[in-house]
Amino acid sequence: MSPHHLHNRPTLPVAGEDHARLTIDLSALADNWRAMARRSGAARTAAVLKADAYGIGLEPAARTFHHAGARDFFVATPAEGAALRAALPDVRIYVLSGMWAGSERLFFEFDLVPVIVSEEQLVVFMAAIAESGDLPCVLHVDTGMNRLGLRVEDALALASDAARPASFSPIMLLSHLACADDPGHALNRQQLQRFRSVVAAFDDIDATLANSAGIFLGEDYHFTLTRPGIALYGGAAVNDVPNPMKPVVTAEARILQVREAKAGETVSYGASPLARDSRIAVAAIGYADGYMRSLSGAGVPLRKAGIEGASGVLHGRAVPLVGRVTMDLTHFDVTDLSPGSVRAGDFIELFGRTMPIEDVARAGGTIDYELLTGLGRRYERRYELVKK
Repeated sequence: MSPHHLHNRPTLPVAGEDHARLTIDLSALADNWRAMARRSGAARTAAVLKADAYGIGLEPAARTFHHAGARDFFVATPAEGAALRAALPDVRIYVLSGMWAGSERLFFEFDLVPVIVSEEQLVVFMAAIAESGDLPCVLHVDTGMNRLGLRVEDALALASDAARPASFSPIMLLSHLACADDPGHALNRQQLQRFRSVVAAFDDIDATLANSAGIFLGEDYHFTLTRPGIALYGGAAVNDVPNPMKPVVTAEARILQVREAKAGETVSYGASPLARDSRIAVAAIGYADGYMRSLSGAGVPLRKAGIEGASGVLHGRAVPLVGRVTMDLTHFDVTDLSPGSVRAGDFIELFGRTMPIEDVARAGGTIDYELLTGLGRRYERRYELVKK
């Protein structure tokens, strides 16, 4: 092709290097924490920052919550706690996975509070404080989830053990609700009663039971500290009710090409057939970015079960995903949009302000937690203070 022909080719919109971007609304993040604090009543309200603050970035999320009023923070690992301490020197940081042999130094160096989850960890903790000095801890009690924590009977025995070392004096008891997202589930009340029995056995101690969904269960579940997670980030905490939280994360992908295809032709891996003449927007997003293959419009087991695939949003209109999601690319049917209204270089919303994240998660047979925490490294993250 001659240089003359190259100069006369149509020009595309000016494009940056970003093929996918996340816009994080820090105002909504702060508003969601304040909303959960109001729902928590007299209880203090923490913020959960696991998994890089549910995928949005630990430091900006932590500073936003702190500015809104949070002083208690939960992370999963001591490494997360150390990173958080660098951002917030004056807060209390609880490590949910507890202390294990080899991790002790991080707790003392960064002033982290381990959540003791087993008798084995209790041994490690007692040895650590005998060697290095005082350190507060939280005792995790399993009230019905069978995941982490001492069994109720073991916690009660520990509380009444006259031989318990005076150096072991937890500052708080913690348990986790298994079915709080289903308010009518019988296990919620059972766990509440079991937890109350342990709290009563320890003298004058703080207690935390309610995650995001637990806060919605009401005052009985709040105790002295609540610890919201997914609700802070705009996710739906309770099943089958409207989500009252503000969307925080908007994920978008750049359209690389808009192409025409005839009815009967096929699209993507597995050759999904097209039922009509179509215009297809090919977006730079795929399962390498956490946009899961199960969201595909065809060729995955969920579609055989009669569950529709995901949609994106372009120019205020929902556009369905067609064919299979691939590692780096996904196809959307834009036939019903005005010809010429969709161009290479445009961005399609995957979820966020106009496409609820819980709807996308449902199409993929999962929950919004997984979508957020699975966001890949190829997104450009933009932090905004959006005025409502």
